[in-house]
Amino acid sequence: MSARHPIISVTGSSGAGTTSVRNTFEQIFRREDVSAVYIEGDGFHAYDRDTMRAMMAHEPTLSHFAPRANLLPELEEVFRSYSEAGTGRTRHYAHEEADAVRYGVPAGSFTPWEPFQPGSDLLFYEGLHGCVVDNNVDLARYPDLKIGVVPVINLEWIQKLHRDRSTRGYSTEAVTDVILRRMPDYVQTICPQFSWTDINFQRVPMVDTSNPFIARWIPTADESMVVIRFKDPKGIDFSYLVSMIHDSFMSRANSIVIPGGKLDLAMQLILTPIIMQLVERRRRLA
Repeated sequence: MSARHPIISVTGSSGAGTTSVRNTFEQIFRREDVSAVYIEGDGFHAYDRDTMRAMMAHEPTLSHFAPRANLLPELEEVFRSYSEAGTGRTRHYAHEEADAVRYGVPAGSFTPWEPFQPGSDLLFYEGLHGCVVDNNVDLARYPDLKIGVVPVINLEWIQKLHRDRSTRGYSTEAVTDVILRRMPDYVQTICPQFSWTDINFQRVPMVDTSNPFIARWIPTADESMVVIRFKDPKGIDFSYLVSMIHDSFMSRANSIVIPGGKLDLAMQLILTPIIMQLVERRRRLA
């Protein structure tokens, strides 16, 4: 952790909704005039698409969830460098043709490494591995605010099935194979990270998702509830949150449940004061 160079880490598995959460953070940054540099977890994959496919042909259980398929020591070094001096580097991964046009590289490949712009207020990470702690790395020790974003498992599968079929042209069978291949790494690498996070946002559908592989639609926000869990509830004004978020309620002493359509409002109410506390502390020391 660093008072001069704070780090925010948003960790969630594929299809969890981390991109929507990033959009909310960007709204807060713009409104509060906060200068952030960004890391996308995809940029720290170890292999481009062709290399990864070739490796999976010989190692069927390999997935992007696995630490060995990612540059986690390099990511940890960026976290360390930024926390100490506000410096670091990142790159982008082009998933689709739209990304390829945007970044000027072929789909399935990386952009060159680029250093962070100097003078930022904080570093924002969004990806799969922002809180990994294992025998090789301890990424959870660096972020000043750790956010977990995770839907219940059937909803996550529905979201992945719909996204990969509609935007990437995969068949249901191909996506199912990916889900099966990822399960060991999901259990061993993804899930443990949510024990390190400061706040977890977990979306729970209120409609039947018992067979995600035949679901025709992704449950909407209005068909969902979101469980928000605080690792340390001290200082959290739950009575204020319940009064401000219609139809919300506390389910445990450290948890509040809100309607899915109120997620953006809840994040604004919860995260804005935390972010501003980090930024104001940094600016006092600058």
